[in-house]
Amino acid sequence: MSRRYFGTDGVRGKVGETPITPDFAMRLGYAAGKVLVAAEHESLHSERPAVLIGKDTRVSGYMLESALEAGLTAAGVDVRLTGPLPTPGIAYLTRALRLQAGVVISASHNPYDDNGIKFFSAAGAKLPDEIELAIETALDQPMRTAPSKGLGKVKRIDDAAGRYIEFCKSTFPNDMDLRGLKLVVDCANGADYYVAPHVFHELGADVIAISDQPDGFNINHACGATHPETLASAVRKHEADIGIALDGDGDRLIMADASGQIADGDRLIYAIARHRQETGQLKGGVVGTLMTNLGAEIALRALGCDFRRARVGDRYVLEMLNEHGWQVGGETSGHILCLDKHTTGDGIVSALQVLAALRRSGRNLADIIRDCPVFPQVLINVRLTNGFKLNGQPEIARAVAEVETELGDSGRVVLRASGTEPLIRVMVEGRDAAQVNRCAEQIAEAVRVAAAE
Repeated sequence: MSRRYFGTDGVRGKVGETPITPDFAMRLGYAAGKVLVAAEHESLHSERPAVLIGKDTRVSGYMLESALEAGLTAAGVDVRLTGPLPTPGIAYLTRALRLQAGVVISASHNPYDDNGIKFFSAAGAKLPDEIELAIETALDQPMRTAPSKGLGKVKRIDDAAGRYIEFCKSTFPNDMDLRGLKLVVDCANGADYYVAPHVFHELGADVIAISDQPDGFNINHACGATHPETLASAVRKHEADIGIALDGDGDRLIMADASGQIADGDRLIYAIARHRQETGQLKGGVVGTLMTNLGAEIALRALGCDFRRARVGDRYVLEMLNEHGWQVGGETSGHILCLDKHTTGDGIVSALQVLAALRRSGRNLADIIRDCPVFPQVLINVRLTNGFKLNGQPEIARAVAEVETELGDSGRVVLRASGTEPLIRVMVEGRDAAQVNRCAEQIAEAVRVAAAE
């Protein structure tokens, strides 16, 4: 059974268009309340179940927060509100406060006029597919508001940011600090605008915060992890030692060395894994995705690290890590998982793991990632009308087969539909940049032709 609303990272779309409307959000809150927590009421010794709601800095967050609040309280669920707080902060507080679920209102790295809704379990983990399917099934049922004595209540958690700041600091070694380091921290005008600068400053760093003035509309705009050129420029301007760029909801990390050279998720995962391997702390191997650069895989295997590829999406990286009992993995985009530190991807926590590796080893960022080459990789997003099916397109299959034959063992092709936007993502990777560009365009053109027919 396929999901109608949930993609790879919750429900997401354009604000004002289904499903990102106030009426849908209210029904989603009600359905989630019934599936996630209301059914467990009897096991809570007559205590009313409670759910945490947090959001990023988008102007539409107010509207969706109120709608979710109405749906959840109508289902007989108490609500706790944090206001703007990073996604991993919601995951942490859901677990720390022993609540039954967490809800994040965010579209992550997307523009301000998109938004989304995603859920965390009581353990602070993203929901498995079967639970999301159950919520979608419950959406088809009519809303039956609980009797007045059974309605949920709402309370704001005033110290949410402070609690999360202390949690982040606790993931950094107790015998270490960041004194003497000048850091540029790009907060993407998102949920980390307050939290991130405080974490690094309180650990001793000289922090220069940029993109830390959200206005509801400037989230991710020419800043943050999706626009690392802004970070690189600021690092050079301020003569900083390292740059740290987060995305709108704080679960992605991109870094820059003192020269402004960008280190993406693949190279940061390599830095963390290398340090752990050298110090005997790496448990098992490393999980990447179908999009992980071939250079990173080769570099990790050269260290003696086992490496596996999961489907695209940090939820699938998490599933594979749990399946093998491993701890470190993530995506090129900067979703990085260190499961001995947190249950989900966390940009601040991941940055602290990289900084700890640098401090302990005495290396700088450029030194530690030098042995992790980046093979030429081209990603072309082909925008489509809704309803186009990638499977069963002979022209596309033929183009892919021709490219794979040409590349042989020295390259890869990945063709997939986006889980959050009406796009087909065409990725081609190999050792020769000109060849990779030509092959990627060849497949992308086949997709365009097929979609136009």
